[in-house]
Amino acid sequence: MKDLRIEPVSGDTALRDWQRVHNLIIPTDPLSLDDIRERAGRNRLEVAYLGEVLVGCSTVRPPTAEADVATVIARVLPEHRRQGLGARLYSHCLAYARTLGAAAIETVVLESNPDGLRFAGAHGFREVERYLLPGDTVRFVDLRLDPGGAGTPSGTRE
Repeated sequence: MKDLRIEPVSGDTALRDWQRVHNLIIPTDPLSLDDIRERAGRNRLEVAYLGEVLVGCSTVRPPTAEADVATVIARVLPEHRRQGLGARLYSHCLAYARTLGAAAIETVVLESNPDGLRFAGAHGFREVERYLLPGDTVRFVDLRLDPGGAGTPSGTRE
């Protein structure tokens, strides 16, 4: 297997790659390149490649003064799931999020993404809330890493 390469979003090619993955996995909330540039100013956005092939993207939202919670979101394109790539991308992001000193780690998954919900559950996340954004028809699911949870896989591969 070729090495998984995870790179920060920088430049238009990486922005478009991040956009492609995000908008495919979250079709209810498509983002423009300007939206992504704005997010990159406040979050850590990365793209993941297997060799030269785009396989996923990630977001790490740092804790804020209002909420001492970091949010880790790892997205893998459907054709690259169940190969261990999601676990590797997630572990990379989780390690970074833990350096931010957050009291808790959360993730968010679109309700219509059973692979993502299964992955989060297998990594120690438990549901906190389901909600609809204005104008949406599919709910988002906020999940929190169990206190003291290592966030490591429990035998599944994504």
